Amino acid sequence: MLCAAVRRLQEAGVPEPEASAEILLSELTGLRRGELYAGEFDLSRRQLERYAEWIAARERREPVQRILGYAYFRNLRLQLNEETLVPRPETESVVEAVLERVDRRGGSCRVLDLGTGSGAIAVSVAQERPRCRVYATDVSEAALRIARLNAAAAGVEVEFRRADLAAGLEDLVNGVDLLVSNPPYVPAGDIPRLMPEVRDWDPPRALDGGPDGLAFYRRIFSEAGRLLAPGAELVLEVGDGREGDVLRIGELYGYVARGVRTDLGSTPRAVLLSREV
Repeated sequence: MLCAAVRRLQEAGVPEPEASAEILLSELTGLRRGELYAGEFDLSRRQLERYAEWIAARERREPVQRILGYAYFRNLRLQLNEETLVPRPETESVVEAVLERVDRRGGSCRVLDLGTGSGAIAVSVAQERPRCRVYATDVSEAALRIARLNAAAAGVEVEFRRADLAAGLEDLVNGVDLLVSNPPYVPAGDIPRLMPEVRDWDPPRALDGGPDGLAFYRRIFSEAGRLLAPGAELVLEVGDGREGDVLRIGELYGYVARGVRTDLGSTPRAVLLSREV
């Protein structure tokens, strides 16, 4: 059964077909992926039907996480819906950068996550640095509903607000020590060329960064400054090769570039800036 599923996905041109077939069967059976080839398990008729449905969906290039309705991220299992991005492994590097900055502040500060989506960043920070007070915004109420569920499932407190970036957060003026965001950063003209798993399944407004992919960085720098406490820091996820552009834009708005955070493959994933004191 598993080998047949892999062959179907290969023929459909699905990337990493073995991983998709194994993960789906592992989630269905509760077995580790390495245990699946032993063949020592029986599936009910309903399980067989469900697995066939899942493989058919993957053939249509629906992402594994969309099929399951959830994604794993750091220590979390995050529920998803149509208004939330599937959290990416590269965003874990962003969380690492945030945690480093929190630790430099003694493990406690006020963190604001702009455009939280599923809550991946905000909930991770609240879980791993419980002395922080974490706020998170999103323009989508549907995304916020999922983020609240994810925070509750993790047993953490995050104060979620519906807001278009920094709009309407008057009570946070001069009160944020660390601002983090994974904003839309795909140039609008590049979206049709994305992999189907992203182009056809992630919410367009979570991808579209404007004509040059930098529109939301400009907005963050121009609109969020009033929320920042003296000496506050920013950690922003960036697209491939765009770290220099984002740092230069930040400097134009009066922020100080503090460096770049890379992933395990040494690819830049986040930029660090601070507000001049």
